Amino acid sequence: MKVVKMMSKKKKSILSMILSMAILSTTGCGGGTKTEGGLDKSDPVHIKIILTNNKEIEADLYPHIAPKSVDNFVKLIGENFFDGLIFHRVIEGFMIQGGGYNETFYDGNFNSIETDTIPGEFNSNGFKNDLKHTKGVLSMARTQDPNSASSQFFIMHETSPHLDGEYAAFGEVTKGIEVVDEIAACEKTVLNGEILYNGQNYQQQMTDVPKEPIVIKTIEIVK
Repeated sequence: MKVVKMMSKKKKSILSMILSMAILSTTGCGGGTKTEGGLDKSDPVHIKIILTNNKEIEADLYPHIAPKSVDNFVKLIGENFFDGLIFHRVIEGFMIQGGGYNETFYDGNFNSIETDTIPGEFNSNGFKNDLKHTKGVLSMARTQDPNSASSQFFIMHETSPHLDGEYAAFGEVTKGIEVVDEIAACEKTVLNGEILYNGQNYQQQMTDVPKEPIVIKTIEIVK
């Protein structure tokens, strides 16, 4: 005769708790999705910004937060677009900006090297993007046109909440934030030059320019 033992209420309670924990461990993680503060930071693209002085900044780009911004940045990396471009606007306590000019900028050539524009992936433009502009965050530069971002980007030197929801944040520094600090603290100068607009040259002045060019040797994808 098969004997069936009745499980005590205490044992049933323990078993139920174990099963609940097992279910949470398999379903609560979203299939491996890495979330932080409600942000989906899974499948990051690891990049390395290498300067001509051989100093490096590493960062993760988040395709689930700003897919078009990340795709565009990765495409430009694949085309070696950033090689030889400079950080042309540097404001200590705010951000460092690059990706639009080469060293002829210092000769007064203020015509930026741009690519095709992409939609602005930020809240005020109808796209949910809750990545905050805290220190080390990468974001896309733009004009007053919300869909004018192309190749220029900036890295936050200090937290600037007034940018949240107004610019497309798409990644953050993971290593080399001290290099961002060094760039932000560099000596600045003012340059005078020309910009071509509607077929005419106009005099322009650029402030917050590093006195000595800070040149991007290359940006690469880190496997």
